Amino acid sequence: MQRWNRRKTHLHLLALLFVCFMVFTILHNEHSIRKIQETPDPEIRRRDASITFVKPNVLITRNGASEILDRFSKCNGTRDYSGRKISWSGRKPDSTNRRERSERCDVFSGKWVFDNTSYPLYNESKCPYMSDQLACHKHGRTDLRYQYWRWQPHGCNLKRWNIAEMWEKLRGKRLMFVGDSLNRGQWISMVCLLQSVIPADKKSMSPNAPLTIFRAEEYNATIEFLWAPLLVESNSDDPVNHRLDERIIRPDSVLKHSSEWEHADILVFNTYLWWRQGPVKLLWNAEENGACEELDGREAMELVMTTWADWVASRAIPLKKRVFFVTMSPTHLWSREWESGSEGNCYDEKTPIELESYWGSGSDQPTMRIVENVVEKLSSEVTVLNITQLSEYRKDGHPSIYRKFWEELSPQQLSNPASYSDCIHWCLPGVPDVWNELLFHFL
Repeated sequence: MQRWNRRKTHLHLLALLFVCFMVFTILHNEHSIRKIQETPDPEIRRRDASITFVKPNVLITRNGASEILDRFSKCNGTRDYSGRKISWSGRKPDSTNRRERSERCDVFSGKWVFDNTSYPLYNESKCPYMSDQLACHKHGRTDLRYQYWRWQPHGCNLKRWNIAEMWEKLRGKRLMFVGDSLNRGQWISMVCLLQSVIPADKKSMSPNAPLTIFRAEEYNATIEFLWAPLLVESNSDDPVNHRLDERIIRPDSVLKHSSEWEHADILVFNTYLWWRQGPVKLLWNAEENGACEELDGREAMELVMTTWADWVASRAIPLKKRVFFVTMSPTHLWSREWESGSEGNCYDEKTPIELESYWGSGSDQPTMRIVENVVEKLSSEVTVLNITQLSEYRKDGHPSIYRKFWEELSPQQLSNPASYSDCIHWCLPGVPDVWNELLFHFL
């Protein structure tokens, strides 16, 4: 019996030692895996060591003043891209917030429902700030079905638009849209959605300029648009004269524009279409002799998004600003993409695309991933308004020939919609109103 008890004690001791060994092995393996994940392999380290990293958004002056790019700026020669990158590591992604967001209803996944009871949310002719470029009914479009579509998410509902509630959210605040002409369209939409309840003598609009401001006195609020199509400083920052032979940007500085937008309380950014117009010339902030480097548009956009993210992380987040980023607005230039065998464009389209998986050539998946990767590093501090897929369905929502851009289209141009249709921008009332409903939903 004593011998059995001693053997039993030895067995318990062996079992305990085995358990300790297993726990140690598991902890050691986890530590090793973590070290492998945190430490790049030698090839990556060697590659990164050869890359020059540039600190973004540093004010550099020469002869006591900073040099500003304008439409007259030229490169003093062009060379191949040096491989320089923006030195911004980002924040650690917040898996908790990401999990919470994934568990909520996805308001960006759904379908368009015809609703001529609740829509449109305003009358085109009753908005004194409507742009002729987007006023499709005024310029001859007689089919108005494009105004009556409501976005219906799968499994939930968007917060119903409420003018009074939106104005209360904006009371004492500055809401600023920053970007290109598509973001300008969203800004005009927001102004038209809200302006009707403000007395005529209590509202005003500043003249068209790089920064254009709508003011509502009784709410001490502004709705603003800043023309910055490439987000960083560029030679295309004139809102009127920006049709240039070459695009020159400072890929490492948003300071010219951020001096305007940093005073806003709610910021809505976009950039996309201008990066699809061929190579871009990079004039680095520290470059003293004016020599440029040439880079593909998508890669240049990635540099710029990182520079923008650096500003958001260092300035917007500490100051508790609300920041939104609007994803790419799709184009509908080739009807064969949704109707096999046809050779038209968006002209005379009257209904949305019903195929839920539809994705046309006007939207670029790699660009979407660039935005996703950069914004993810900003943790949960930036809200992405993913308008791309829902707008993909709306081949019917563009102005086509029903518009005025500087001057009316001639009879000859009107008879040639294949060449003169605008299948990039959007009629108002229309699709951008839904983008603003999404903004209201998240505010």
